Amino acid sequence: MINDKVVPLEKLQQQAKALRTAGKKIVATNGCFDLLHVGHVRYLNGARALGDALIVGINGDESVRELKGRGRPVNNQNDRAEIIAALGCVDLVAIFPELRATRFLELAAPDIYVKGGDYNADTLNSDEREVLRKIGAKIDIVPLERGYSTTDLMKRLSKLGK
Repeated sequence: MINDKVVPLEKLQQQAKALRTAGKKIVATNGCFDLLHVGHVRYLNGARALGDALIVGINGDESVRELKGRGRPVNNQNDRAEIIAALGCVDLVAIFPELRATRFLELAAPDIYVKGGDYNADTLNSDEREVLRKIGAKIDIVPLERGYSTTDLMKRLSKLGK
């Protein structure tokens, strides 16, 4: 079931270990995923194609507000987690409250960590990079789909009301 895919952060390590014990190559990624669009879906499918199981970390509401600004997120963290969990390419979803995914990465301990093309290994947060180095995870960059962004979608939606 969809809700079975959404796990509390405290249980993520145990769930990831079960996947690993089953011989799965674990891929992890994270993001706000506020207004889901086809760019997100293609990104997540691309991430999943790199391994056997995809774990997605969802930024909590407070961290989204700090990262994206006033008025965000549009959808609360529980709704965003459930929406992402509904995707067939996603195996587990966990909400993390911090600005950075450091703790999420420590608990998920992926074989591969995926970020979108707006990042590279050098622009990745140094604490996140250090965790990935310690666990031996590979960093993979999946190109972003041009023309798809939540910010642009919100701008287009705001014009509809005028």
